[in-house]
Amino acid sequence: MIKHTFLFVFLLSTVFCLGNDLSDVRLNYKRCIADKELCRRLIVKLEGSKNPTPIELAYLGGLKTIWANHVFSPIAKLSTFKEGRKDIERAIRQDPKNPELRFVRLSIQKNAPSFLGYKSNIAEDRRFIQENWGAFEPDMPIADVKALID
Repeated sequence: MIKHTFLFVFLLSTVFCLGNDLSDVRLNYKRCIADKELCRRLIVKLEGSKNPTPIELAYLGGLKTIWANHVFSPIAKLSTFKEGRKDIERAIRQDPKNPELRFVRLSIQKNAPSFLGYKSNIAEDRRFIQENWGAFEPDMPIADVKALID
């Protein structure tokens, strides 16, 4: 009985910590544009996941594309951006019906320089988010979503 109780508490705390990590990422995602250290910390946190969920993978990709703004070398900027874009697209292929993943992609595509060629899903993602408004997690900062689609 003690083993079962310990296992239950361990599993529950693991799920709770993961939820807290995602809440932290959701709440601080927008701040990473101006805060290099916060961006780095969140990337490290998400890279620590052995089997990332599509949401974790999308945010990791979004943060990597944001990180490209914080690095100096043009080659590193392009490489980091492309890596982030791949993560976002892989996450959406894994869970195409999740509006949060579309939010991450839209946030990057709306702000990416045109020469990077990553702007092709803006109208599609905006429409998808509007049609699936009620599917966001409760801790999602809805004000950020509204600001992005307006």
